[in-house]
Amino acid sequence: MDTTLTDPIVGHVLDGRYRVESRIARGGMASVYLALDVRLDRTVAVKVMHHTLAEDPQFVRRFIGEARSVASLSHPNVVQVFDQGTDGKHVYLSMEYVPGRTLRDVLRKRGRLPAREALEIVIPVLAALGAAHQAGLVHRDVKPENVLLTDDGRVKVVDFGLARAVEATNQTKTGIMIGTIGYMSPEQVTAGVADSRSDVYAVGIMLFELLTGRQPYEGDTPMSVAYRHVHDSVPVPSAVVGDIAPQLDALVAAATDRDPARRPSDATAMLVAAVEVHRVLPKTPKAGQHAAPVPVSGATMPAQPYSTGQYLAPGHHTPAPANHTMIQPRTDLLTAPPDGPRRGVLKRRSTWFIAGLALLMVAGVALTGWWFSQGRYTKVPDLLNQNITVAKHAAEQQGFIVTVGKARFDDRVEKDMVLESDPVAGTEVDKGARITLIPSAGPETVPVPKVQGLSEADAREAIGKAGLNVGRVSKTASDTVARGLIVKTSPDVGKRVRKNSTVNLVVSAGLLMPDVTQMLRDQAEQFLREKGFNVQIDETADDTPPGTVIAQDPAGGSETVAGANVRLTVSRGPDQGFHWPWENNGDQQANLIDVPDVRFKAVQDAQNELKAAGFKVKTRNLVGTQRVVGEQPLGQQPAGSTIMIWH
Repeated sequence: MDTTLTDPIVGHVLDGRYRVESRIARGGMASVYLALDVRLDRTVAVKVMHHTLAEDPQFVRRFIGEARSVASLSHPNVVQVFDQGTDGKHVYLSMEYVPGRTLRDVLRKRGRLPAREALEIVIPVLAALGAAHQAGLVHRDVKPENVLLTDDGRVKVVDFGLARAVEATNQTKTGIMIGTIGYMSPEQVTAGVADSRSDVYAVGIMLFELLTGRQPYEGDTPMSVAYRHVHDSVPVPSAVVGDIAPQLDALVAAATDRDPARRPSDATAMLVAAVEVHRVLPKTPKAGQHAAPVPVSGATMPAQPYSTGQYLAPGHHTPAPANHTMIQPRTDLLTAPPDGPRRGVLKRRSTWFIAGLALLMVAGVALTGWWFSQGRYTKVPDLLNQNITVAKHAAEQQGFIVTVGKARFDDRVEKDMVLESDPVAGTEVDKGARITLIPSAGPETVPVPKVQGLSEADAREAIGKAGLNVGRVSKTASDTVARGLIVKTSPDVGKRVRKNSTVNLVVSAGLLMPDVTQMLRDQAEQFLREKGFNVQIDETADDTPPGTVIAQDPAGGSETVAGANVRLTVSRGPDQGFHWPWENNGDQQANLIDVPDVRFKAVQDAQNELKAAGFKVKTRNLVGTQRVVGEQPLGQQPAGSTIMIWH
């Protein structure tokens, strides 16, 4: 069917930016469209929430917050969120477009996968979830439909935070569970709580399915599957497929333990275990395993790449596909097995009928009272901490005239959220009255003042006048800033920071004499003259190689001034009759190799080059740069000897 004829969003430009080209998926909570970002000229996927959710201000507020959190999550295995916004009645999310197919598509086509191949899909999923868990995010709806395999073989996870946003809706009050029943942890079923260990449980179920070709539990209704998640232990994959390695059985068993405390603490912990299992598995598939690679090339966007089917209201018990996200009552789930007697159900239905009839009578009386009071008054809604645009729209939908006042700074309420309303929430006013919403400007910020070149006392005064506090004070050598004066600040000058936050200071310790001992004479002399010192040379016999600086005056690290005199004592070599250790050893002399000249190279590159040539490396910091300014010894040296570099 041509979606341009049936879907009014197709052809529409959302928010003046995203031109919707076609619909590529539709689920219970949202539809996904292929769109062109006309501002950046790139193809994106736009997820538009269905109107039943978009009209719920609690969902919109939570959706905006979750979108911000997910947008800050940058990981190669996470579908990137670019933007979030509203356009009239449309609440949308702009995301990275991922050509490919879902893991569910692969399972339908392939059935179970070889063990190594299954782990090579699960490991990047765990990496994505691990990054989310470290950022304080929980997915809550991990399943093959939310895992994408791109055309070039990458694995990406989608729909972070959407289940959490749905929890804020008016549809999901106490006693409702949210998720995909085949992958839902026991604590999600019984208490509606989810943390990083709930995601681990879902990955364990998904790994079981990849290894066996089916989910561990099947039932006629979602409730029968949920009951088994709560009361049964997930069987090990080898109980279904006999050639599964014991390490995989142990990994699945640990991830799907009914007690969250006995599971890996988060996805990163399970990732470590999965990588170790992958390392010890044989690389050649065992007999009977499918060896073909996962076919992802040439695929288009899956029929439901961001599938989010759901039950829309409590009381609707019509079965839905087991792998769709569901919003379902938790009542009557745990009192008896779902296959038990039906008599209690019928009795409860009759009780609910009587209760419903009573409620209708009460509602009728209340409606009559309202009618005779002419319905003249209404109460100001509670709009605090909601996005100012969403709150204004919600109030106008209720018939209010809304004025947005001047934003005010506030340390606790985020920018562009409602700080206060006038009249306050709950006040009875005439229908159609005017209310004023004051948005938050977020925490007040001030720029870090310029204090370079000031004394520490003057810098403290300037920072205090700017509304900031001085934090840590450290010292550093400097040949350009006099001792006791400020070299730099952290954060940098001009950067805007929260008022009353701290600024760290770096104070000059003055000019310190560089330590050039053990450096070759020509390198040391050139370095010191470039720094403005007057260099004098004394030579003496010594057992060190000729030309090596063996002493200096003033000593390295002592305070000095620009243009000071420095006397270097240089070795002219040992007296006659001295022999280097390798001169009388033919084998070792034959093992002399050229020392690479790494001067003026980056320190890390220099270290790598010397080590690759067979030498040990020591470094000494002279001026704090990341470039090598001196090297000793040069020429040829025995393999394994130590080379000193200065930077």
